[in-house]
Amino acid sequence: MKKFFRHNGLSLALGVLFLLFWFFQAQVGLRVYNDELVQSSKSAIGFAPYLTSGHFWQATAENWESEFLQMGVYVFITAYLFQKGSAESNDPDKPDKESPAGHRWFYRHSLSLVFLALFLLSFAVHGVKGLEKFNEQRAEHGEPPVPLSGYLSDAEFWFESFQNWQSEFLAVLAIVVLTISCANRIRPKAKS
Repeated sequence: MKKFFRHNGLSLALGVLFLLFWFFQAQVGLRVYNDELVQSSKSAIGFAPYLTSGHFWQATAENWESEFLQMGVYVFITAYLFQKGSAESNDPDKPDKESPAGHRWFYRHSLSLVFLALFLLSFAVHGVKGLEKFNEQRAEHGEPPVPLSGYLSDAEFWFESFQNWQSEFLAVLAIVVLTISCANRIRPKAKS
């Protein structure tokens, strides 16, 4: 058991942090949503119903969407683009010896393809649950509901997406650039 934790410490720690912050997001999201309901003269809801609400899933999927887009693009472009000094990119002068023969393209892009699928799934959930939230807000103002195509063509949907997408790429840019000047001071250099 000790070996399991040693070999999987990073994944376990990140998984626990993810679940912890997702739980906190749900807790404070419920408070925000119930405040909105009370202000609209509606009854507050409990934690379990909130976990299926458009308010919760729109916010969750919107963030996951940007994360998976960022990681998928990052993994894909690091296969082709090089940044001297960055631990995050591959030297184009060194051949790719890890790819199994006959499956080089798929192997080289398999992680990007998985991230693309996760991005598309998150994008779909963002659209569907965001529409639910959007139509709730429209109903409060006496406006008729719109179909999914109406929500996807609305500036609010794209504002939600682009504000997250740009911040994700800023974070990755910071990782790439800062690992050049900072990471070598943290990690000992390999002996030649």
